[in-house]
Amino acid sequence: MNSSREIMKVAMIGAGIAGLSCARELVSSSISVDIFEKSRGPSGRMSTRRTQNGSVDHGAQYFTARDDRFIQEVQKWIQADIAAVWKPKLKVYEAGVWRDSQSQEIRYVGTPNMSSPGKHLAKDLSIQHETTISQLERKDGKWHLRCNENREITASYDFIVLAIPAPQASALTKDVDARVFDTISPAQMSACWTMMANLPNQIAADFDAAFINQEIISWICQNGSKTMRQGNIWTVHANPAWSQDHVELSKEDAQAQLVKCLKSLGFNCQGAEISMHRWRYASGGLKNSIGFLALPDIGLGLCGDWLNGGRVEGAWLSGLEMALAVKQIKR
Repeated sequence: MNSSREIMKVAMIGAGIAGLSCARELVSSSISVDIFEKSRGPSGRMSTRRTQNGSVDHGAQYFTARDDRFIQEVQKWIQADIAAVWKPKLKVYEAGVWRDSQSQEIRYVGTPNMSSPGKHLAKDLSIQHETTISQLERKDGKWHLRCNENREITASYDFIVLAIPAPQASALTKDVDARVFDTISPAQMSACWTMMANLPNQIAADFDAAFINQEIISWICQNGSKTMRQGNIWTVHANPAWSQDHVELSKEDAQAQLVKCLKSLGFNCQGAEISMHRWRYASGGLKNSIGFLALPDIGLGLCGDWLNGGRVEGAWLSGLEMALAVKQIKR
């Protein structure tokens, strides 16, 4: 692609925080963006599951803000009542001993649930949900897309942004450009088994959430401790190494092992109502962050938390910086 050529129409693959951040910045500069998302809704891993006992955050549990640009964005979210500061009573469990956490970090949650900021960012954007892009083809300087679902994507695009986990991006670009493979191949991503447990016989714990070290479980949180939540559902995350080693377990077997660990931590699981979720690509990425990747000559870019140190903030900033790079091409 000639760098002086204007970027008028962009395809965004993925409606997580990175993709939504990128799309909003592009649309604000009058660049047309079509977003394609394989799930039923936006927000990616900042997500919420409806259960028979109420809604529960089963992806990202909270987020932090350190970069001035993201701090300003989070303040907008707070003013719009879609985020709030979360001040949990935190504990740490290690070597059989509970202790209070000394962390002073400011934590935020979406309100009334973690998917709220993503839904806010998605407002008024063009998103085709339940659309799994399966093939990219570049022809006559334009990108053409195909999806797994039985529908045709007739539009062509000047630029395409992949805002999806590294393994999914790798599958889509394996025949596109060696530079993409060279960027993606060092990325190491781990799964996460998540358990959502209603514990009717559990007496009130003396903490809201806890970091668990050297166990199968790495994090537990009383979902009702967060702003605008109710109920007694606990979110339990298995640690990344164990999750990756056991990624192909059945939900029943994964649940059995997590329940056993939860009991060893002193929880009463009698009568528990449990649902399970496996995040195949939950954490990890490049050891040395590059923020994003833009290849103006072929009209292709990559963004996402895995390129930018992980975390919600990393995703949002990666998307923003990807958009700024595309806008530079437009000039």
